[in-house]
Amino acid sequence: MKSLLRTPLAALGLLAFLTNCATTVTEKEKPTVNSQPMAAPVATGATRPDSTGAAATATDARVATPATATPEPGATPTGLPLETVGAPETAAPNTPSATAASAERAKEKKMTAADYRAMLESADSRLKTSPKDPAALLQRAKAKSYLKQYKEAIPDYTAAIKYQRNNPDAYYNRGVNRLMMKQYKAAATDFSGALKYRPDDKESFFGRGVARMQMYQYKPAVTDFTRAIQLDSTYADAWEYRGISYSSFDKLSEARRDLERATKLNPEAAKSLKRYVGNDGHEPIKAAPVAKPGTGYHPRPGYKKPATPPAASTPAQ
Repeated sequence: MKSLLRTPLAALGLLAFLTNCATTVTEKEKPTVNSQPMAAPVATGATRPDSTGAAATATDARVATPATATPEPGATPTGLPLETVGAPETAAPNTPSATAASAERAKEKKMTAADYRAMLESADSRLKTSPKDPAALLQRAKAKSYLKQYKEAIPDYTAAIKYQRNNPDAYYNRGVNRLMMKQYKAAATDFSGALKYRPDDKESFFGRGVARMQMYQYKPAVTDFTRAIQLDSTYADAWEYRGISYSSFDKLSEARRDLERATKLNPEAAKSLKRYVGNDGHEPIKAAPVAKPGTGYHPRPGYKKPATPPAASTPAQ
């Protein structure tokens, strides 16, 4: 699908849910959801080396465990303790891996409106004979979401989950759909549902982080973006939005570090580096009065903290 992350969103990227998934926040704009929700949140420049020619790693992440590290006993695939992430549960049969799911999302983002309508017709046809088919229900819901019929898609996502409660893709896609509807608390719950059955899905962590940013929960958002970085140290969007989150509670050195790394991975992030850290990241921006949540637009140069959550990329369906 086409880019979500290149345009201002009140919600992810993940979905990006994205021209590949890195977007930056623009000035003087109220966060709005005005893009297609299905592009996969795969960071632009994911394989781009850093300025030294070496591949980017997660060693800069203050709380990140390198994605290649061997998990300690009792740890999940993210390298975090079970009590932190929650013990994964058995997913539905034939559930694709996180890597395969990401590739499928990337493939779907390239489809056309005609393809999505055909996808919808195919699902309708199957549901005439098998009205409780969870795969067909999910397909129809996704098609509706791609066609921006977000409200109409919700009943199909919910039915798909009712008939197959352990399908992480149903939770993930409903989470994206809810991000587009600005239902951030429900979206965060859905991404948690996806992670319950596929705990190594970086895009679900990213999507939940975005939802939390929109609810001013910047510290929990940092945790989610960190987990995404642990799983993919070249995830430019996760570095960028973790940096923005850090800046919101005065962690300017951490914000600078993350935004500089994001800029190496995706030059578009330089806009966020300048906006949230100031003077191209070499000096802190000056403090200024901060509007109460819900009373103003997202941060502009001169603010020390965001007045409202920054427009964030949305994960893809």
